[in-house]
Amino acid sequence: MGRTWIVVDSAVVLVFVAIGRSTHHDGSTIAGMASTTWPFAVGLALGWLIVGVQHRNGASLKSGVVIWLATVAVGMVLRVVSGQGTALAFIIVALGFLGILMLGLRLLRTRLLRVRHWRR
Repeated sequence: MGRTWIVVDSAVVLVFVAIGRSTHHDGSTIAGMASTTWPFAVGLALGWLIVGVQHRNGASLKSGVVIWLATVAVGMVLRVVSGQGTALAFIIVALGFLGILMLGLRLLRTRLLRVRHWRR
C-alpha cells in the first residue's frame, strides 16, 4: 500500500509543478521541471521517511497531513536556500493544491473503503 501512495504523492507533486510552470510560461523542459521539482521531492521524501520511521500507514489521513506539510515546508525552505524564492501567494497555492489532492485522495479512498465494507 505504501508504494502506491508514494507514487500517487509523487504524481501530485509533478502535476503541481507542471501546472505552475505552464501557468507562468516557464515551459516543461526536463531541466526546468527538475529544478522546480527537487525541493518538493526532498520534502516529500522526508515526509515519507517520518511516516515510515513511525511505522504509520502512509494511506491514512493523519500520515497524509505529515507528508503534505513536510512536502510544502521543506520545499519552500529549500527554494529559498537555493535562490528560487517564494511568495506568500505561492505558499498558499502550494498548501492548497497539494493539500486538496494529497489529503483529498486519501479521504476519497477512506470513503470508498467504508462504502465497500458497508455493502458487504
